[in-house]
Amino acid sequence: MLNLSLKQLSQQLREKAFSSEELTRFFLDRIKKHNDRLNAFITINEEESLSMAKKADITIANGNQSLFTGIPIAQKDIFCADGWRTTCGSKMLENFVAPYNATVIQNFNDAGAINLGKTNMDEFAMGSSNETSYFGAVKNPWNLEYVPGGSSGGSASAVAARLAPAATGTDTGGSIRQPASLCGFTGLKPTYGLVSRYGMIAFASSLDQAGPMAPSAEDCAMMLNVMASHDIKDSTSLPHPKEDYMTSLGDSIDGLRIGIPKEFFGEGLDSEVQKIIEDAILEYQKMGAEIVDISLPNSELAIPVYYVIAPAEASSNLSRYDGVRYGYRTKEYDDLMDMYFKTRQEGFGDEVKRRILIGTYVLSAGYYDAYYLKAQKIRQLISNDFAQAFQKCDVIMGPSAPSAAFKAGEKKEDPLAMYLQDIYTISTNLAGLPAMSIPAGFTKDLPVGLQLIGNYFSEGHLLNVAHQFQLSTEWHRKIPKEID
Repeated sequence: MLNLSLKQLSQQLREKAFSSEELTRFFLDRIKKHNDRLNAFITINEEESLSMAKKADITIANGNQSLFTGIPIAQKDIFCADGWRTTCGSKMLENFVAPYNATVIQNFNDAGAINLGKTNMDEFAMGSSNETSYFGAVKNPWNLEYVPGGSSGGSASAVAARLAPAATGTDTGGSIRQPASLCGFTGLKPTYGLVSRYGMIAFASSLDQAGPMAPSAEDCAMMLNVMASHDIKDSTSLPHPKEDYMTSLGDSIDGLRIGIPKEFFGEGLDSEVQKIIEDAILEYQKMGAEIVDISLPNSELAIPVYYVIAPAEASSNLSRYDGVRYGYRTKEYDDLMDMYFKTRQEGFGDEVKRRILIGTYVLSAGYYDAYYLKAQKIRQLISNDFAQAFQKCDVIMGPSAPSAAFKAGEKKEDPLAMYLQDIYTISTNLAGLPAMSIPAGFTKDLPVGLQLIGNYFSEGHLLNVAHQFQLSTEWHRKIPKEID
């Protein structure tokens, strides 16, 4: 069970090699064994998970199963799940039990999947190392002294350690791809609007996007088939025709034009990481791909633009947490304003407070035009750079992160150094493009990810490009030695 792909698990369930209940118990037992060390999960509801598995077994027995029927999936604790504690990694929502399902959760439920538990994350998805969670830092299963990346670090740790066959994540500035790189598996951020944000607790609404996290591109394609859907409950959901992302797997990539942006290979990139990425691109050349030099001249502005737009949207989205309607409320206060002040002071962590303050500042009178409006204009220039690049190439490749995983605490007191960990991923969120990270090698026994960026709605093509690399390499099959 441990090393089977999602497709193989589905087949084994169909052939009665094991039941969904047995499969779910297997992963619940692994969580019990390893989660104390990894801190990957915030909430486990064994009774509910096994109840879902038993119902799936009845469906399978009746011959009515879909590909996902009976397969357990870990869910990032940013998605509301009816009857499940949904915390978003924050004290503010420590005891919040969601009264409805996010569309992503509902889609998996409708497909017959089992909710294995809710995974740890940076508070309100704000962080690049999964050290800002109110429930404690998540550990990287390749080396417990190192971070797994963030904000989807709990899902990343769970997938890498095989505490779950796959997991959901969200990506606002790299929060699927960066932990996928640091933990050595495949993570995909789809085109903005392809996956519904309904019931996904908001950080920055114009940037947030849910996506799959799994060992292989084939697994991610199978998950995206479930996750992608037009949703009238989400005003940003796009009415894109339904696709089967598994049908293009196996297409030839002979003649594929790979764009290599010079801006991705400059100062700040670890030399060993650069060598691994260059070797991976060379592997594509052996498969018949053509290398094209391109430029993304405004990509160097992605970090400052992101840290104006994202905090601005966060300050607006997080204003709802006031202690009145739901969530944490301070115990002692003098009046309404005092209650607001103390609730937010006690309920939010330092990183969330930092971004709320920045966001409120850039939206304030006298500064809106100088910061927020200018950032939106540069955002369009970044998007234009990609549009021009895709006239010359089919896919863009480069590093997912400037280095392999770093030690816990190493960058926690230096926000700028932490923000720079997303230097290669943020620009695609600003442009709304699909992008993914796949395992490409190791440095100092820590995994390194190759980033693939595609044009809008090219997920099928992008997944196949990743799949072809994984057919000729074994990096995605590696499992941390510390986790048996």
